[in-house]
Amino acid sequence: MKDSPVSSTVDFEKEGIQHGFLKLPHSHDDSAWGSIIIPITVAKNGVGPTILFTGANHGDEYEGPVALFDLANEINPKELSGRVIIIPGMNYPAFQAGKRNSPIDGGNMNRVFPGDPEGNFTQKIADYFTRTLLPLADYVVDFHSGGKTMEFLPFCAAHILEDKKQQSLCIAAMKAFNAPHSVMLLEIDAANMYDTAAENMGKVFISTELGGGGSTTAYTVGIAKKGIRNILRHSGIIKGDMEVDETLNLDMPDDSCYVFSETSGLVEHCVDLGEEVKAGQIVAKIHNLERTGSPSKEYFAGIDGIYTGRHFPGLIAAGDFLGVISVPI
Repeated sequence: MKDSPVSSTVDFEKEGIQHGFLKLPHSHDDSAWGSIIIPITVAKNGVGPTILFTGANHGDEYEGPVALFDLANEINPKELSGRVIIIPGMNYPAFQAGKRNSPIDGGNMNRVFPGDPEGNFTQKIADYFTRTLLPLADYVVDFHSGGKTMEFLPFCAAHILEDKKQQSLCIAAMKAFNAPHSVMLLEIDAANMYDTAAENMGKVFISTELGGGGSTTAYTVGIAKKGIRNILRHSGIIKGDMEVDETLNLDMPDDSCYVFSETSGLVEHCVDLGEEVKAGQIVAKIHNLERTGSPSKEYFAGIDGIYTGRHFPGLIAAGDFLGVISVPI
C-alpha cells in the first residue's frame, strides 16, 4: 500500500511534551502549496500504556475539543507513566467550518475507516489514524456530542464485541470514565466507523455523547474533563483516586430502541430527555408545515426505557433520526 501523505512534526517516541501538527498537502485556490495542519500534542514519560484522545471526529461537536485543548495546556509529562496523544480536532476541516462533515470533500470521518492513502482528504486522514496512530494506542477515547442535529443525555459508551475479554476491558474503561449515564451502544451502521477500526485492532475503545445542539455547557464540559482524569488514572498513566459519582447503566438491546421520522415538518417533542417511557407511548408529533387543519403524524416508543437522545432542530425531514430509548440494567 502507498505510504501515507500525512506527516507529523512530533516524535511519538520522544520524552517530554511536544505541541505540533499532522500535515496533509492541500493545493487549493487560496494556497497553491498549502496544507491541512491538524494540531496534536504528545506527552511521554517512561514506560507505560498509551492513550489516544480524539475530538471533533464530527466537526460540530465541541465538548471533546474544549476538554482536549485544556488537557494539552495543563498536562505535565513528569506526572505520567506512559504516553498521551491528544488530537482535539480529528476532522480538522470540518472542525474549522463548524460542520459535521468536511467542507473540502463532504467526508464524514466516522464513516470512511480504514481510510485510503490515495482517496479524498478525509480518507487520507483516516488512513493515517488506522496505520500510524491506532497501532500506538492501548486505550482510545473518542469524544462525541449531538452536534447541531441531535441532543443526548450525557453518556459514555462501549459496544458488544465478539471478544468478551476485550469487551470487559472496554466496559471497565466506560465505568471508570464515570459519566452520568453508561450505555452499551447499539450503532445504526458500524461498518466503517473509527470505533470499529480501533476495536478490530484489539484496542480498549470508549466514546461519548455529551449534550448537543452545536454548543457546550459547563456541565457537559465538566463531565468530559472529569472523564479524562479518571481514564488516565484507570489506565495507570497517572496516579490518584478516581472521582466517582452515580451513573445509570443503560442498554440498547435491539433496533426497537430507535425512532425515525417518515415525514417532514415541525417537531413537537412529547417527552423530555431522561423521562421514562413505555412501549406504545407517543414520543413526538410531526406537524404539516404546508397547511393548517392537517392531522399531525404521531411517533411511538417501541420499547420501555429512558428517553436518551432526540432530534434537535425544530424542523425535521423524512428519514431523520427522531429519538432513541435505552433500557436500565
